[in-house]
Amino acid sequence: NFNMKAKKITVFVQDNPTIIKSLGKVLYDKISMQTKITEQDCIDYIYNLTIHRTYDGYIREKSVINDGLAKHFPTIRFEESPPELDHSGDVDYIGWVTEDKAFGIQIKPTTAQSNFGNYSPSERMKASFQDFEDEYGGKVFIIFSLDGTMSNKEMIQFIENEINRLTI
Repeated sequence: NFNMKAKKITVFVQDNPTIIKSLGKVLYDKISMQTKITEQDCIDYIYNLTIHRTYDGYIREKSVINDGLAKHFPTIRFEESPPELDHSGDVDYIGWVTEDKAFGIQIKPTTAQSNFGNYSPSERMKASFQDFEDEYGGKVFIIFSLDGTMSNKEMIQFIENEINRLTI
């Protein structure tokens, strides 16, 4: 799933260098008066941000699941969500409790929580979460990641409660 996304982004960036260059120029125009930075520095920054942040985010997501939740809930089968669920960015992983019952995991960087105060899902995300619950039976949980670990550990209890509910 990630490899496909990364390839698409890389191909897009390589096939559309004018977009990256344009974004770099916009950044340069916004900050060049306050800093000693070149236009090329800004273009390089946009390019690196596009490629490397995508990869870093993927690694953090996998770490939260594989090094955290999967170890805490060894009976749950975690898998990356299919493209139609992940496309909108609403469900990153599915935690299968039974063959047909599952809960969803949305992983956000901790900076999303601090940037938005008490982060709450948009109306679109709420609708998407409801669609997930209608199809899979379980709720979607937002997990905040800091360096690949779960920062909102209180969610463990909520997930545990959901697993219990889904197994009844």
